[in-house]
Amino acid sequence: MRYQITGKQIDVGNALQTHVETELGSILDKYAGRPTDANIVFSKSGHEYVCEAVVHLSTGLTAQAKSHATEIYAAFDGCSEKMDKQLRRYKRRLKDHHKERVEPVELSDAGSYILASTDESDDAQGDAVSGMIVAEMEMKIQSLSVGEAVMQMELADKPMLVFRNEKHNGINVVFRREDGNIGWVDPRTMG
Repeated sequence: MRYQITGKQIDVGNALQTHVETELGSILDKYAGRPTDANIVFSKSGHEYVCEAVVHLSTGLTAQAKSHATEIYAAFDGCSEKMDKQLRRYKRRLKDHHKERVEPVELSDAGSYILASTDESDDAQGDAVSGMIVAEMEMKIQSLSVGEAVMQMELADKPMLVFRNEKHNGINVVFRREDGNIGWVDPRTMG
């Protein structure tokens, strides 16, 4: 397993790196089976330290956690507790998923854009996109089952996930609804 432990304008010493590798390693050994790599980034926001961890699992799924605290070790400990909780919640599904899937999750390229918001509403433009493109990035779309997509959305702590449905190869979306339930959009079922 590869660890990348960095600090944004913070010096991350050897003692903290050893602590991170030991603690995170024990959590991942317990639940995740064969993680491939982990990226841990420490930063400072005002008077608080922020710890963000992203762990890529051998199955292609990704677990993410983030925590804030007034001390750097406490920020990591909070982040590792969140990671532990996520992986514990999905342990059985991760293990079952790992047995079923022989190959890692397939990824395909897609464009991702950030549009500037506009305060004025111009009826003359109608349905045209009126925002100016602020950023243009590439992202990877995972080929997953619906259950895996929901699990990935939960592990990544995201409000929605776009994925390629491996059953019929179409683009689908799962999202967290305001009532707390999960929504699923599958355009191919529409008439």
